[in-house]
Amino acid sequence: MEHKTGLEGYYSIKNNKKMRYGYTTGSCAAAAAKGAVEILLENRKVEQVELMTPKGILLNLELLHISQGKDWVSCAVKKDGGDDPDATDGLEIFVKAEKTRDPGIRLEGGEGVGRVTKKGLEQPVGSPAINKVPRSMILKETEEICSRADYEGGLLLTFSVPGGDRVGARTFNPRLGIQGGISILGTSGIVEPMSESALIKSIEIEMRQKVENGGEYLLITPGNYGAAYLKEHMSLPFEESMKCSNYIGETLDMALDMEVKGILFVSHIGKFVKVAGGIMNTHSRCADSRAELLAANAIRAGISLEGAREILDTITTDEALAVIRRENLLEPVMEELTKRILYYMNHRTYDRMLLGAVIFSNEYGYLGQTENTEELIRLLQKQYKKPSV
Repeated sequence: MEHKTGLEGYYSIKNNKKMRYGYTTGSCAAAAAKGAVEILLENRKVEQVELMTPKGILLNLELLHISQGKDWVSCAVKKDGGDDPDATDGLEIFVKAEKTRDPGIRLEGGEGVGRVTKKGLEQPVGSPAINKVPRSMILKETEEICSRADYEGGLLLTFSVPGGDRVGARTFNPRLGIQGGISILGTSGIVEPMSESALIKSIEIEMRQKVENGGEYLLITPGNYGAAYLKEHMSLPFEESMKCSNYIGETLDMALDMEVKGILFVSHIGKFVKVAGGIMNTHSRCADSRAELLAANAIRAGISLEGAREILDTITTDEALAVIRRENLLEPVMEELTKRILYYMNHRTYDRMLLGAVIFSNEYGYLGQTENTEELIRLLQKQYKKPSV
């Protein structure tokens, strides 16, 4: 008989397809801890655990690999990320619960659980990467059992994730300064498939870490194209850059909230041409006005009506750029475009930080930059002490 977790009726719709919900590593850790402590303190058989998540969904999670000795119990819960493309899906989150003479409940990280090595994260340097909400869930569940069992001693809960070191190396953790494994995380206890809020939260975490470690000026690319261009063509430390995906507006908002002094974006024109129209989420499902914006700015630069019409019929920005180059207007068009990119970014941030952007194309290379770019490059080089070349 198939085990029911409590998520059978929960799903989201993405591109007309049902996407199944899952549960976080934090929920796995809390459920495993609850089960282990119940077995240890109440001396009874426990094969599955009920766990109320912060989202208000009651999970029923199966305990695996149960083993015990005189003063300890170990067990695991298997992570199920639902239909989210989650690197930690299928990992088993283990906990070993041990009685101690010292009062209180102490959480420790073992094999496969990352350790914090840089400031700016939820936990202090040297701590296991077990985030605030999972810690709260774990402590709530285990303290209730201690009270119910009239147990006045202490507990040591050691979490481990076999294979977590390998998986952690493929996540954002090394960039954030989390070494040796995955993070035990999750704010709702539930994984919503392809969640925008989760991705934006990961951008916020990386940004905060950079700011806490002295980053007054940030170097940001929307994605892989921008990162590759930065690495190959610019005299700035690629390894200090971060990605913001399509969330230009949210990135600017978060930077403003953290009192960042300036940001230099390095972006393919296919993304940032939309910012010239005030579009702050550049995903194609939100807006795709690339041809219209290029045509409008080409008209401002003096392109022929025939050329503008031809741009409107293009599918890619490189096709549109070919039309603009044919009429020898690439430089003035880029001047118009970058002027408007800067206007809308300044508008979003109320002119309260120094902003700039370098725009390029895979086919045509460097296209243009906003007026503050050289100043931002100097400030970033000074911040990271990289000499200009």
